[in-house]
Amino acid sequence: MKTVADVMTNMPIVVRVPGNRNDAINLMVRNKLTGLPVVRESDGQLMGIVSRRDVFRNVSEDQLSLIMKKNPIVISPEATIEDAARIFHEKRIHRLPVVENGKLVGIITPTDLIREIRHMRTSRTSEDAIRLKCVTCYEGDPLSYVVAAMRISDVSAMPVLDGHGKLSGIITDRDLFVDQTKDLEVMREMGLDDTCSDLAGYRNVLPLFYMATHEDELPENALVKSYMVPNPTTVFMKTPLNEVAKVMDVNDFGQIPVHGDKDELVGMIYDVDVLVALIGDENE
Repeated sequence: MKTVADVMTNMPIVVRVPGNRNDAINLMVRNKLTGLPVVRESDGQLMGIVSRRDVFRNVSEDQLSLIMKKNPIVISPEATIEDAARIFHEKRIHRLPVVENGKLVGIITPTDLIREIRHMRTSRTSEDAIRLKCVTCYEGDPLSYVVAAMRISDVSAMPVLDGHGKLSGIITDRDLFVDQTKDLEVMREMGLDDTCSDLAGYRNVLPLFYMATHEDELPENALVKSYMVPNPTTVFMKTPLNEVAKVMDVNDFGQIPVHGDKDELVGMIYDVDVLVALIGDENE
């Protein structure tokens, strides 16, 4: 079995405290990241983890030390990737700082393990991995409803159903405000300049910021159908997890809708769910 050291990112990009939210946003945008380890400026000691969702759950707070998650779960470089998979799966987190002798030496994410699973042989399927109930929306729902539903449910993606209850699309927090992704005023609020407007990381970060700070400005007549991705990639309940991992890795997906035997939507499978291919069923 491979170890964490075999698959982790060495010398990860970090944000430092004291610092503010714009320091974190800039690093995430420019490096196409959705989260960062936080270290102390004076000695490089790991102090926490900050993700884009942490930033935008606390939009009224500017100080990074008050936004970040303190005392994060960490892992040793000598731990197995099975150990890491179990933590991701049980805690449903997406970043594990790798610490050796008290120092941050790397970081590992579910994506690192997804790349291992896609090359494995496994008898496990989507059906074995789905854990959470699926939160859906209707293609005719107002966009304002979906924004609120995402916040209440703490999800970043929702399958979209048509009038017959069939899957017609998927909407993610990346899709919601594509029209605003060149809004220079919003960019300046994030501490960015217009050179960032073409960066992929910018689109990953802006939607949540806009949702949190401009919800009262959502277009009243905007419907989900106008913002969703139609005909999304899907997998079936019997799709082997190595195939699911391949689809996620190739397309940079964090979740995929799952169809049943009669082509009905049965749920969503997330990257941390797929990791059961490494650790087995928790009931075993």
